[in-house]
Amino acid sequence: MRAVTSIKDSHRLVGIMLLLLLVASACNRDPRLSNGMVPVPKNPLTGHLIPHLDHSPYFRDSITSPQAVTRKCLKCHVNSAREVMKTAHWTWISGDVVRKGKVIPLGKRNQVNNFCISVVGNWGSCTICHAGYGWGDMNFDFTKEENVDCLVCHDGSGTYSKSKRGLPGKTVDLRVVAGSVRRPNRDNCGICHFSGGGGMGVKHGDLDESLLNANQELDYHMGKLNFQCIDCHKTEHHFVSGKLNTTYTEKTKAVRFGCEDCHTLKPHKDYRLNEHTARIACQTCHIPEFARKLPTKMTWDWSKAGDSTRKDNPHEYLKIKGEFHYEEDVVPTYAWYNGRMDRYIVGDKLDKEAEHNINRPLGSRDDANAKIWPFKVHHAKQPYDPVNNIIIPPITSGKGGYWTKFDWSLAVKEGAEINGLPYSGTYGFTPTVMYWPITHMVTTVKNALSCQECHSPGGRLNWKELGYAHDPVQGPVKSTLK
Repeated sequence: MRAVTSIKDSHRLVGIMLLLLLVASACNRDPRLSNGMVPVPKNPLTGHLIPHLDHSPYFRDSITSPQAVTRKCLKCHVNSAREVMKTAHWTWISGDVVRKGKVIPLGKRNQVNNFCISVVGNWGSCTICHAGYGWGDMNFDFTKEENVDCLVCHDGSGTYSKSKRGLPGKTVDLRVVAGSVRRPNRDNCGICHFSGGGGMGVKHGDLDESLLNANQELDYHMGKLNFQCIDCHKTEHHFVSGKLNTTYTEKTKAVRFGCEDCHTLKPHKDYRLNEHTARIACQTCHIPEFARKLPTKMTWDWSKAGDSTRKDNPHEYLKIKGEFHYEEDVVPTYAWYNGRMDRYIVGDKLDKEAEHNINRPLGSRDDANAKIWPFKVHHAKQPYDPVNNIIIPPITSGKGGYWTKFDWSLAVKEGAEINGLPYSGTYGFTPTVMYWPITHMVTTVKNALSCQECHSPGGRLNWKELGYAHDPVQGPVKSTLK
């Protein structure tokens, strides 16, 4: 730096220093709105202002395989693949459950669900969303670092897509995508999470592509504050925090977070509202409906599949998948939830309920760790063995799959064999139900639930199901909020 040679230069330097002090001061202010009511997260957007290294000079030549991209990434990011390979994005194991004194690892890799039923035997189609390359059968090598897919999370070109067995789509220019890598944005996460279960809005009711360009009424954090997923789902060594819909034992590594991490335990001016936060999840009041822009699948009846006389319509009927029902602006179902789920495990005998729980939120009014949470509740009918009284995940895609043969007997038989399950030779269809916590699509304060929407005759909470003899307030409540 040249020496200061004049009074004018000196004044200019002082001005620059004052400006820098003001910027630093602004970044370290108390993270609370001027009215003191709703705290704001601690400046997560500063990370977005840091320019990412332009990687295009490292990928000037054409690339013949996705593994070649990964090998080149690992020359600089030597530990990254090993880190990814410890996460649920790679292992597809995200929790565990204890049965008969034995800890059983759980994840989409080995569970039954209420949508496409099971990954097992259907790898080629399901692993489109695996964070790796080439998983096409039970012999996939989970130790091979070059099969880690760096691009699906870091593509900045907007041109990356995945196809069967997790391989890049045929039209993907790997050189362009590799040269565009960046910090993950919403569209990187959404490439899989928006279309979980086989299509847009199929699985989640609060995650779909409407969040890519959300306004503040749809999602305040993403629309008003421009949050990216990893601003809340903070990530260290590629381990993403915040998975909610799973089952953990005390020994399972799990990092969760809550609204109170940014907003404190008493975020309201009205003390009565603050009293609610001990037993009511923030999401219950601040996400009054889900699927507000795009519809979400609420029912799926596999027993209706195979009818060639019906016209295919992705929101009503598909010959390969059966009959569906979608809804928009859905009012959640409310239940006590302590952060743990009971889970149907492959091979479990079915209970005597009219609908069998694939998963079920644990908690009750008497559980001090439980809060009333909003859920999407999805209903289905799927194949089972009525003699052995177990659900049998059928083979849907690939050899012997229902989608090619349209033969349920064969698909169920093949599914039983590959899952190591007994099969009586008789199949039927049984009702199942699955719960998905609602935690995205937080709306503005003015659109949040009012007191009367819960505490009034015909309000949205079923007090008896929640363990109360009646509404605890016995009628409408007048709020002091203006």
